[in-house]
Amino acid sequence: MKTCEKIVHASLELFNTKGERRITTNHIAAHLGISPGNLYYHFKNKEDIIRSIFSLYETHLHAGFQPYENKAVDVELLVGYFDTMFDILWRFRFMYTNLTYILSSDEALLQRYLQVQQLALDRSSNILGQLKRDGLLHIDDDKVMPLADTMRMVACFWIGYKQTHSSSIAITKTCLYEGLLRVIMIFKAHATPTSIATFNRLEEHYQTLAQPQSCQASELSVQL
Repeated sequence: MKTCEKIVHASLELFNTKGERRITTNHIAAHLGISPGNLYYHFKNKEDIIRSIFSLYETHLHAGFQPYENKAVDVELLVGYFDTMFDILWRFRFMYTNLTYILSSDEALLQRYLQVQQLALDRSSNILGQLKRDGLLHIDDDKVMPLADTMRMVACFWIGYKQTHSSSIAITKTCLYEGLLRVIMIFKAHATPTSIATFNRLEEHYQTLAQPQSCQASELSVQL
């Protein structure tokens, strides 16, 4: 792995575990055992590193929400989409913790974020449209995009909600699975009679994962 890639991945790890605001470029260099000058050879500042992390985020988002083609619609297919959502939330959780602050500090990143989120909304709307055509969802055509947007809203701001509505600011995998269950609840409200059993199985799958004993003890403690 090249030094620049090591810097990006080490920064992502530190931001997730310690909180982005607490980590400086000196912390990152020390964590990697390189000099600050070596780090600055590859990145101008911490904001530059965050932009590179965002490129990874874009890649995962684009790869994970492709419309399904020539596939049977079953629990496994739906689990694939929701696992992708969970993986992105967990892998880049520092971003969702300080999303407003990070984007307000970098206008160029804000514009990139808006573009990638619009693309993600279009793709998720297309997937919901496919599910409607395949008889899994009962929803008016003009409500498909608002439903996709509502699901995105819950997912993107779930971490902030949990941090401001509980006595703990620790973000665990259990916490994120609870968020997915809220998204599934919204999703399930539009299930057709023939698909309700599939959605029930999907919900049961993530209810099992949301149990604390089924998740790793990894946590993120951040400064609000």
